[in-house]
Amino acid sequence: MMKIAPRNKIQAGDTVYFKDAGKEITALATVAKVLQFDNYTDEELHDILNNYADVISFHDPLDQVYQWTKLKKYCILIFLKHPKKIMPFAIDKTWYGNACAWISLPDIDKIRL
Repeated sequence: MMKIAPRNKIQAGDTVYFKDAGKEITALATVAKVLQFDNYTDEELHDILNNYADVISFHDPLDQVYQWTKLKKYCILIFLKHPKKIMPFAIDKTWYGNACAWISLPDIDKIRL
């Protein structure tokens, strides 16, 4: 609904680290491609869903996904490559907020514990 991270902060070649809430980082992947869509029309939303549904792998039928997404204003699709498990490590999110889902920074070692 809002333009928040990783919007306009993530690009091809970036490394994305993954963690479950309250857990350590356990995996990473490289960003292959990023697509962003703003204030799309109903027809454009149908095109986005039809063109990318097979690579997004929605759990719900496409008509249900459409009902949920039609209320949104923005869409960002992040294509990943080379995912791999890594030795788990903790991070310090002190200055980023407890509930932040994305942290953009030039070097993971700045918050690695």
